[in-house]
Formats: sequence, structure tokens, C-alpha cells
Amino acid sequence: MTNFVDYVKVFCRGGAGGPGSTHLHRDKFTAKGGPDGGDGGRGGHVLLRGNRNFWTLIHLKYKRHVFASDGEAGSGGRSTGAEGEDMVIEVPLGTVARDADTGELICEITTDGQQEAIVAGGRGGQGNWHFRSATHQTPRFAQPGEPRVERTVILELKVLADVGLVGFPNAGKSTLLSVVSAAKPEIADYPFTTLVPNLGIVRYREGRSFVMADIPGIIEGAHLGKGLGIRFLRHIERNPVLLFLVPVDSPDIHAEYKILLDELRQYNPELLDKRRVLAISKRDRADDELLAAMQADLPDVPRVFISSLTGEGITELKDLLWGALDA
Repeated sequence: MTNFVDYVKVFCRGGAGGPGSTHLHRDKFTAKGGPDGGDGGRGGHVLLRGNRNFWTLIHLKYKRHVFASDGEAGSGGRSTGAEGEDMVIEVPLGTVARDADTGELICEITTDGQQEAIVAGGRGGQGNWHFRSATHQTPRFAQPGEPRVERTVILELKVLADVGLVGFPNAGKSTLLSVVSAAKPEIADYPFTTLVPNLGIVRYREGRSFVMADIPGIIEGAHLGKGLGIRFLRHIERNPVLLFLVPVDSPDIHAEYKILLDELRQYNPELLDKRRVLAISKRDRADDELLAAMQADLPDVPRVFISSLTGEGITELKDLLWGALDA
């Protein structure tokens, strides 16, 4: 069972507003005073808050109901009722909230500490003090508070990374991530070893760094749900640079690159606007003569031959990626 959860559905309910008070002023000197009823307190909100220490939505997997408390009633002396307690849902950066019924985008959480209301609490009702007038000096009525609002919210995590690794299963993405960063993804010689996105911090020159994400392998037809389907394609949407990885022993590097590009286009055409870098992996399996012959039929994008085994081309790859990010 994986600890990575990037999709949950949560039923949320804001608190009702407290009713206004119909109190009339009384004390030992005043037998029939005027209205002094205070307002009701607002109901509690349901809030999302970004937390950089979270990287998955697993803590919400079994917490499917979140209820904020109601506001309290107003009282005499124009005292406002206490506000209902807000319920705060901590989420990782990159979380998108949508209305489950309409699909409407509610908010996106991208910075640490960012706080957004996904269900607002009801406003408290006005007390009778607000309704006094020259012709109606002792109103014996007040507003009720606004009722509770219920909403089912879908929370989706889109991994925040600078570079997204794109390639077929077994292209060597996990191996590359383990070489250029301290990440330790599972590596094995069979398809779909990577079942969840893995993040690694890549150290660059002069103390600079960037974040690389290893996305589970794409296969032809992924946008239709084949293989691991579109479940992980959304993680690429937030990566400003896409690193395409194709092994040197592929039957047709250009064709494989075009298939990957086409899957991204059919999922979301805007992905083609991102900067691209092509790395031809497993360079140690081809001699210089073969590499020279390949050059004529490679895609017209910044590219480099690399070997995660020997380290050849890794520095040049980092230079290309940094240049793309810097641009």
C-alpha cells in the first residue's frame, strides 16, 4: 500500500450564524428600556492552509467529513455572540480544490501558510438594536443567523517541481533521479516500477539547486486512461520544464519522443508551451559511431546523451536544465 495519496473527496460544512438578540434594556433604574440586543456570531469557516511539511493528502484519506461549529447567539447590552470555531485543513503545496458537483475551481494552494476558505460560515443575524426607529422604538424581533452551507470538495495534489521527467516505463527516469539527487526511488527492470511521483533536489553550481520530479511512466493512450492513465499526467502541469527521457536503444528515438509529446498534447495542449529538454539515456550501450549516426534524426530540441551508470553527460544535462529554467 502506497503512502502517496493525491486525490481525496471531503464533505465540508460551514457553521451557521448565531441569531441576533431581541433583548430590551432593563436595570434597577430602567423598567422599560429600549432595544439593546446584540448580533449573532458568524459560523466557523472551513479553510485550506498550505503546509510545506506535507507532501501527500494521506492524512485526509479517512477524514471525509469536516464540520465547523455554529456561531453563538447575541445577547443584551449589544453584546455580539462568539464566532464559531474555524476548521483548518492542512494540505501540501500544489493542492487544487474543486466543487465536486460543478467542477468549479475553488482555489489553489501554492505557498506555505496560504489560507483560503472553501466553505464560508453563515453570517450572524442582527440584533433588535439595529431595527429601532422613531416609529418603532421597541422592536421585539431580530434576524436569524444564516444557515449552514454544505459542499463536497475534491482535493487534488499537483506536485510542485521545477523539472518533470517524462518517458516510457523503463526509460531510466528513476535511475537518473537517484544519480542527480539524494532521492531513493524504487528501481527495477520491469515496467511501472514507479507508482507514485518522486521528488529530488538537484544540486547545481555555486550552491544553486532545483527540484526534479520523476513521474510514473507514460504509455501510448495514457490520456485515455491506459497504463496508469491520466492519474499522474496532472503532476506535469506545474513543471515549467519537461525533461524527456528516451533510451539510446529505442527502435526510433524521434518517434518515441513524438508519441510522448502527443500524449501530453491530447491531455492538455498547454503542456506544449513548456520548455523541453531531451536526454538520450543509457549512452554506455552505444559507441561513438552509432551516436554520430543518430544525430541527424533527433528532434530539434536541446538534447544530450547521458549515462546514469557512468555519469557521462550528467553535468551537461544539468547545464541545459538550468538554462531552460533560467530562461
